[in-house]
Amino acid sequence: MTERNKLKKYKKQTLLVRGGLYRSSNKETSEAIFMNSGYVFKSAEEAKALFSGELEGYLYSRYGNPTVSMFEKRLALNEGAEACYATASGMAAVFSALMSYLVKGDEVVASRALFGSCYHILNQILPRFGIVTHLIDGKDLSQWEKYITEKTKLVFFETPSNPSMEIIDIKAVSQIAHRHNALVIVDNIFASPILQRPMKFGADIVVYSGTKHIDGQGRCIGGAILSSKKHYEEFIKPFIRHTGPTLSSFNAWVFLKGLETLHYRMKIHCQNAYKVAQYLSCHPKVYKTIYPGLKTHPQYHLAKKQMTSGGSIVTFKIKGNNAFKFINALKLFDISNNLGDAKSLVTHPASTTHRIINEEKRKKLNITENMVRLSIGLENIKDLIEDIDQALKVIKN
Repeated sequence: MTERNKLKKYKKQTLLVRGGLYRSSNKETSEAIFMNSGYVFKSAEEAKALFSGELEGYLYSRYGNPTVSMFEKRLALNEGAEACYATASGMAAVFSALMSYLVKGDEVVASRALFGSCYHILNQILPRFGIVTHLIDGKDLSQWEKYITEKTKLVFFETPSNPSMEIIDIKAVSQIAHRHNALVIVDNIFASPILQRPMKFGADIVVYSGTKHIDGQGRCIGGAILSSKKHYEEFIKPFIRHTGPTLSSFNAWVFLKGLETLHYRMKIHCQNAYKVAQYLSCHPKVYKTIYPGLKTHPQYHLAKKQMTSGGSIVTFKIKGNNAFKFINALKLFDISNNLGDAKSLVTHPASTTHRIINEEKRKKLNITENMVRLSIGLENIKDLIEDIDQALKVIKN
């Protein structure tokens, strides 16, 4: 029986602690950090067999590393994926997932509600390689029906989207895409591996930024691509091996430790975020609160169907031109472009994470100057709400 099959009987939280565990001959309790770039071989014949694929083993840490492998196996087991390739960053995961599969003349259909760098790849970089991209309203299934054709090679979307929290119907879009033999890539960063499993609803590939909830403490950059074994072997592995955006063993070790507590951290993140969203939704100085766990969210029922909870991110719009005034008045929240951290963070998307998208296109995405994104951390909820309350009181008009 393979290790994967032996572990299948265990619950998700057990897999997050023990999945992919490898102990060296030293029998260490905690996972070891293999801080080496290369490996030695018993003979020239063994080296030849390893490089030709006749034998399995480690060749060079750009190709694979024992610590990185543990992280990949653990994340794959939790996701229910056949394979995982860890990358140097979340954006490396997005770019590699796209470019490992696309060639000149291919077409991509994507929701236009995207993180700024994802938008830039689809709108600016892919066209340079002769790849046609169609950016659509991802909430509207009729647009997916219209733009996905026999020419479409893959579709790409975030759900929930950053920062406007749009929810896309993974199952419905996957069914449309698969009718035309197109692959479905879902950026699952906002939901995390705990709250949503896109493959369950038909997605072919899932990408993550390990920097966010997986690490969850602002320490390391990294990402991951999850897929079928066949797609991994044919497209992802050769692309990443030869282009080099591989994850370091130290960062992989940090992510392994993060996975062990991810389930429990996400529970508190979500509990706190829901209470903050409730508070903001009733405040007279707040124009609009956007949170998938609130019944006021226009896609509340779809979010509930796909996600086990509303997540750690709350987006809202302040009345008037007071976003900076509010942000600068916060005392407990840190101003940062990051999210998914143990510490609560505040971001002004229009001037930071989505600045690269011009003003006209930001308006189409409902990313306005009065929009604020909160990443709710693990602090006491009373302290968080008190900080938000005192910052809103600074606004006089």
